[in-house]
Amino acid sequence: MNKYSVYIQSLASIYPQDEAVEGRFSACEPDYKEWIKDAGLRRRMSRIVKMGVTAALQCLQNISEKPEAIITATGLGCLADSEKFLQSIGSHHEELLSPTPFIQSTFNTIGGQIALLLGNKAYNTTYVHRAFSFESALIDGLMQLQAGDAGSLLVGSVDELTPTAYHILARMGVWRKFPAGEGASFFLLGNQKMERTIARIVAVDMVSGDFSQDQLAEKRLNFLQKNNASDAAVVSDDMFKPICGEYQTASSFGLWYACTQLNGAGFVLIANSFLHNHTMVLIEKFKG
Repeated sequence: MNKYSVYIQSLASIYPQDEAVEGRFSACEPDYKEWIKDAGLRRRMSRIVKMGVTAALQCLQNISEKPEAIITATGLGCLADSEKFLQSIGSHHEELLSPTPFIQSTFNTIGGQIALLLGNKAYNTTYVHRAFSFESALIDGLMQLQAGDAGSLLVGSVDELTPTAYHILARMGVWRKFPAGEGASFFLLGNQKMERTIARIVAVDMVSGDFSQDQLAEKRLNFLQKNNASDAAVVSDDMFKPICGEYQTASSFGLWYACTQLNGAGFVLIANSFLHNHTMVLIEKFKG
């Protein structure tokens, strides 16, 4: 368990806004021309890169200052480009391969593109820790802010769903409880409370194991008691995953949902589970 006093100044999310089709959600994507003006750059970006970059730009649209660091997270990364690269290895018999799908398949592509568009040359890293990816990125940002290494920074996550990934993970039983999903969510964090501040991040915790529902409930109660927030409202994945679907960084959407869609101020616990990985993020909302 870690205690923090870091503030969410702005946030944005690209997420499904329609009914699931054939057991899967697709993100409701905006008109990318409005956010990525350069047509050539836009054509070179894959779908997941455009989705992540646009969510980041939406998060910063009313902010004058640039973030002093960019931290991104993803569970599976740029799947479509990874698939293209692997297919080209076979179809070209491992000869004359185009480097573009490989370059765009790397996990840090999204963070790099955001930095290029913002002209940001400061700290930039990406976390790929399965269902702990977003929380790992969040903790990194919180530690940097508290240590004084940055005054504000951008933290976000993005994951995409491809037909291949959907069918493979369906055979593994990943979509038994919730439909498959995808999305991108970004947050501007700062170490000062301002008029625009939405919430304060109080604590983050992660635990891995095959726990029963009663055991998970006990862990969440202990977490709240340690942080003097026993009366916190709970936003569990049962509440937000019917909207966004199941994916490894869906907890970032859960945080966005708690900040924007849940009425009232006060403590809120965002609780998420993905297979045997369980996370908890405690915030204090200032706006209803």
